[in-house]
Amino acid sequence: MILCLDIGNTQIYGGVYKNSDLIFSFRKSNKDNLSSDELGLFLKLVLRENKINPDEIKKVGICCVVPDMLHSLASSSIKYFNLEYFVLQAGVKTGLKILYKNPKEVGADRIANAIAGVNLFPKKNLILVDFGTATTLDVITENKEYLGGMILPGPRLMMEVLQKNTAQLPSVSIKKVETLIGSSTVESIQAGLYHGNKAIIEKISEQIKAKHFPDSKNFMIVGTGGFSKLFEDDGLFDAFVPELVLEGIRLSLEMNQ
Repeated sequence: MILCLDIGNTQIYGGVYKNSDLIFSFRKSNKDNLSSDELGLFLKLVLRENKINPDEIKKVGICCVVPDMLHSLASSSIKYFNLEYFVLQAGVKTGLKILYKNPKEVGADRIANAIAGVNLFPKKNLILVDFGTATTLDVITENKEYLGGMILPGPRLMMEVLQKNTAQLPSVSIKKVETLIGSSTVESIQAGLYHGNKAIIEKISEQIKAKHFPDSKNFMIVGTGGFSKLFEDDGLFDAFVPELVLEGIRLSLEMNQ
C-alpha cells in the first residue's frame, strides 16, 4: 500500500492507496512546528483506527508547500515506517511540458493536480480549480502542456482578512447560501464569500476558454480542494475529483520509481 501526503499551509491531506484504489483518506490541521514524532504518531494512529496496518505501507509519497516541514516528514517516514519518502519536486518526472517562465516556481500541489488531470482526462484541455487556503486555477492543454494559471485568496483567507482588518465584521462559518442579499451582517458576509467565489470562477473560466481554447470541444473544468464541495452541484465543474492531488502524488511516485 502507498501512503500519499499533501502538506498544505493549513491542512495535511492524506490517503492510502491499495494498487490504484484510494481506500481511505483523512485531513489534519497543520502547524509549522509539527515535530517528526507528532506527525509519525498521528499517522500510525489514524491508520490503525481505520483498520489499516501501518506495516503494510510500502511507499510514502509527498508533495509539500511548507519547506520547513520536509525535515519532520523525512524523519517520521524513516522512524515510524522505516521508509525513505518520495517528494514531488523540481526535477522529477511529471509527464508534463511545463511552460512557466521558471518551472521551479510552480507549487508541488499544482503539479500533482496537473499530473492527475491529464491522466484522468486524457486529450482534454483542462482548467483545474483547487479551493484550498489559496484558490488556484491551472490550465493544461490536450498535449499535456502546463500553461500556468492564477492564484487568489481562498474563501477562508477572504473571511479572515475581513475579520482581522475591520472593527465590526465577525468571523463566520463558510457555507453555501441561496440568497444573494444577506439580511444580517453574518448573512451578508456568507453571501459574499459564497457567491463572490462562484462568480470569480465562472467569469475567469469563461475568459480562459475564450482566449486559449475558443474552438475546442475537448474542454473540461475540474474542481477539487477542501472548499470545492460548496460548489459541487452549482454547474461550475464538468468533473469533481476531491482526491485529485493524492492521485497526482501516487502517479508521480510510480513514474519516478
